[in-house]
Amino acid sequence: MRGYTGDKDAYLKRLRRIEGQIRGLQRMVEDDQYCIDILTQISAATKALQAVSLGLMDEHLRHCVAEAISQGGDTAEEKVREASDAIARLVRS
Repeated sequence: MRGYTGDKDAYLKRLRRIEGQIRGLQRMVEDDQYCIDILTQISAATKALQAVSLGLMDEHLRHCVAEAISQGGDTAEEKVREASDAIARLVRS
């Protein structure tokens, strides 16, 4: 069981909403909408994805990393390194 499993439906709902935003962006480009309007919608979709990412990261830290740390050993070090790498990727994006 993954840490986000309890909130899986909420995550899926948010991702479907983002999917709709992306389809809307495609339509805006197809319809030659104003650049600034498209950029505004891209910003909104990006923020929505970041919110999902932060939620999943929080769940990962609270569930997977905390559990691994309580067990200790190499698994704990691996989970902390894995989380650190994921945070670095999120910060770069």
